[in-house]
Amino acid sequence: MPFQFKTIGLVGTHTSPLVAETLSDAVQTLEVWGLKCLIEKESAKAMHNLSYNIASMDEVAEKSDLILAVGGDGNLLQAARIASLYGVPVVGINRGQLGYLTDLSPEDFKVHLRKILEGEFIEEQRFLLTGKVIGIDGKKKKELKNNALNDIVLFPGEIAQLIEFELRIDGQFVYSQRSDGLIISTPTGSTAYALSAGGPIIAPSLNVLLLVPKLPHTLSNRPVVINADSIIEISLSPNNKTAARLSYDGQNHVTLELGDIIQIERQEKLLKLLHPAHYDYYEIWREKLGWGKQLIKVGAR
Repeated sequence: MPFQFKTIGLVGTHTSPLVAETLSDAVQTLEVWGLKCLIEKESAKAMHNLSYNIASMDEVAEKSDLILAVGGDGNLLQAARIASLYGVPVVGINRGQLGYLTDLSPEDFKVHLRKILEGEFIEEQRFLLTGKVIGIDGKKKKELKNNALNDIVLFPGEIAQLIEFELRIDGQFVYSQRSDGLIISTPTGSTAYALSAGGPIIAPSLNVLLLVPKLPHTLSNRPVVINADSIIEISLSPNNKTAARLSYDGQNHVTLELGDIIQIERQEKLLKLLHPAHYDYYEIWREKLGWGKQLIKVGAR
């Protein structure tokens, strides 16, 4: 069958020799299949081969028909944030630990990757968050705007220091809180940091956001689920003793000033995430979370 994707962008974790090995294997395989490869420049350095077609991450996303992310979920998150802005689909080869988002195994990825390239895949659309910071003068701090596929997290700038803030949703006051911060998670991120903080698992097809307090100073503050089209506004109290920080997918961190306002909303452009045709999301839950197996098979009665 003819390939539906002609130019493949490749990106991988820069510090893992196993990732570099799989990247090299993938490039050689794709070139044998007659496809053009475009390697993200830091990934190419880790491969110790600069003879490939090399580009920045933005150029890879702009010029590729498909991005192949090799590594753990963190590597795919990094690629997804940029890929979503250019509308290019992403598929992952797992060289990490959990692998909620990276479906293909390094042992047999060639079989499944070829089928995906030939059009045998499940396309899933996931939404991201955008977060911007507004200073006390009411002006947006452009350098503090970013996006996230999993979550945006407010946390203290110093260990063992509580921060105080107010939460508003669509302009309506919800609560003030003293805690270790707040996790604003997409359904994709509900199996990540939000899960470890006591939040529920949310099916990725739902158009909702999850707000999970981090060690709040009151037992009545619980995780809440709201409409994903809502606009979230977090106001930092000027009475805080320490500056708070903000993280996007646990990777991009910014330091906030007392009195800053954080505005978070759903990103307009969606991520196209490709899975093998046999993909089963609930099987991922069972495998990664150690849930029980099916007791009665269909047709076994």
